[in-house]
Amino acid sequence: MLLVAPFALLAMLVLSDWPPLRRLDLAITTQLHGYALDHPVWVRAMSFWTDLFAPMPLRAAALVLVIWLARDGARRLAVWATTTMVFGGLLGPLLKLLVGRRRPDLPDPVAQAPGLAFPSGHALNAMLAAGILLVVFVPRTRPRSATRVAVWLGALTIALVTGFSRVALGVHWSSDVLAGWLLGVAVVVATTTGFTVWSRRRSG
Repeated sequence: MLLVAPFALLAMLVLSDWPPLRRLDLAITTQLHGYALDHPVWVRAMSFWTDLFAPMPLRAAALVLVIWLARDGARRLAVWATTTMVFGGLLGPLLKLLVGRRRPDLPDPVAQAPGLAFPSGHALNAMLAAGILLVVFVPRTRPRSATRVAVWLGALTIALVTGFSRVALGVHWSSDVLAGWLLGVAVVVATTTGFTVWSRRRSG
């Protein structure tokens, strides 16, 4: 519940059109949009990243990981990873419909995206993927090893840069991305906790 509270608070602020949040979102988007208009190479780089780590490619990668885990004998972990991606993937669009927030409407946009804005599906799915990477691979590495550091850096980079790319391209407000990250963390923690309790009961 503690992890859901920040997301719920942010959703309430968006629904109430809280002026400080609206001004902050607008200021960040305006600044990044101006930079994007002057730097087409930056736009191409952000577009490449946001397409590479879009929800569907991440789900495809998660499917490959699930198959590998199942064949490796880690079937409970495979079920957990599947549950995490599916639950988060369904929850995001549902919340978009409930909140009904429109995307930024910018003059001379550098990118386009369909649908509603809050929460960002890219940010949500990237955080889900990052959480799965950490849960699956961190226990397979030695403490303080370069491999463990690489896993952490890779997971955080996927989550943070993917979310940032959506604001940089002007297709999401910064609070949409923050909401996606918060919801992703909440889903990973919830499914991890649920499967841990379930496993202990089965073992007992």
